[in-house]
Amino acid sequence: MMWWFIVSDALLFAGFLASYGFNRLASDVWPDRTQVFHMNFIVAMTFILISSSATMATAVAAASKRDRKVILRFLLLTLLGGICFLGMQAFEWTALIRQGARLDSNPWGAPAFSAFFFMITGFHGTHVLIGVIILAVVFNMARKEKCTAEGVELAGLYWHFVDLVWVFIFGSFYLL
Repeated sequence: MMWWFIVSDALLFAGFLASYGFNRLASDVWPDRTQVFHMNFIVAMTFILISSSATMATAVAAASKRDRKVILRFLLLTLLGGICFLGMQAFEWTALIRQGARLDSNPWGAPAFSAFFFMITGFHGTHVLIGVIILAVVFNMARKEKCTAEGVELAGLYWHFVDLVWVFIFGSFYLL
């Protein structure tokens, strides 16, 4: 079932990003990313999220070896990475809103830009939040010795998917 979810969700994100790309190409003017975003901050956000994929992979590997201590340590690190990412995203959103970005307008030109930005990054952020909740549940179950290696692996599969989606969002909004 997790694979069905991931494929369907990947198609949804692909549709969102394709729609964003189409609108961007069809627009006469589009905001310059260097004027909108603080790239050092965004790179730090991305580093934290991608690093959390490595900690999750370590937790999955430890689960296959039934090493509870390592599972707990790396699930906790992954959980903290997700929470950190969400906090940084909230900070970024707050800064953009204070500068005048809204769903129907923005101070940098094409109104569709902020609508797409908030919709896509918000949808992704919701996925990260769900992932954080899943990780907290799996951590708690592992702490009580009630978690299987398959449970850790399924949580890891979801987490890696969320990280991979961010790579495409990062490329679309922050690099191009």
